[in-house]
Amino acid sequence: MVLPIVNYNEPVLRQKGAPITAFDADLAQLADDMVDTMHEACGIGLAAQQIGQAVQFCVIDLSQAPREFDWQLDGIPTPLDLIMPMALVNPKIEFLAGEDTIYEEGCLSFPGINGDVVRPDQIRVSFQDVGGTAHTLSCNGLLGRCIQHEVDHLNGVLFIDRMAKKIRQSIDTEIKELAKQTRESAE
Repeated sequence: MVLPIVNYNEPVLRQKGAPITAFDADLAQLADDMVDTMHEACGIGLAAQQIGQAVQFCVIDLSQAPREFDWQLDGIPTPLDLIMPMALVNPKIEFLAGEDTIYEEGCLSFPGINGDVVRPDQIRVSFQDVGGTAHTLSCNGLLGRCIQHEVDHLNGVLFIDRMAKKIRQSIDTEIKELAKQTRESAE
C-alpha cells in the first residue's frame, strides 16, 4: 500500500526515531508499504519519518541503480538482487577510513530540490532485519551515501543540514516555498 510522504516543515522530520522493539507482522507490513511508497515516488530510500512515524526504520533499494559501489553483507559479497530492497531496523553507522565524496542529493520530502552534500565514502552499518536478526553491511559509493541519508532522517537530520552554506543559500528560495506550501496544506 502506498503511503503519503510528508514534506519539509512537518515536525516529524526533525524527530529522532524511537528504537524498534517488536519484530512482528506489523513491522513486515510497514516494510512492504514503505518499499511500495518509495518505488511509487521513484526513490532509492525512505525513512519512517518521511511517512509520519518517528521510529528507527528505513528501506533502501538500489537494485536498478548503476552498480558503481562495493558491499559486503556480514563479511560476504552477497548478490545485490538477494538483499534489495533492504529494510534497516535500528541502524548504527561507523565511518571507515577513506575519502569524502561530493554528490548531488535529493529527497522525497523535498520534491524537486537538490544540492551537493559531502559525506564519507566508506561506511559500516550495523542493523537488524524485520525478523530481528543482526547484520553488518560494509559499503561505499551510492549505497553508503543512501544509507547515511536515511539514517540521518532517523535522527532528525535533513540533507539540507549537511550542505555547505553557499549551496544551501542557492536553494533557500525553493526551501522556503516548500515550507510555506506545507504550512498552508496543514491549515
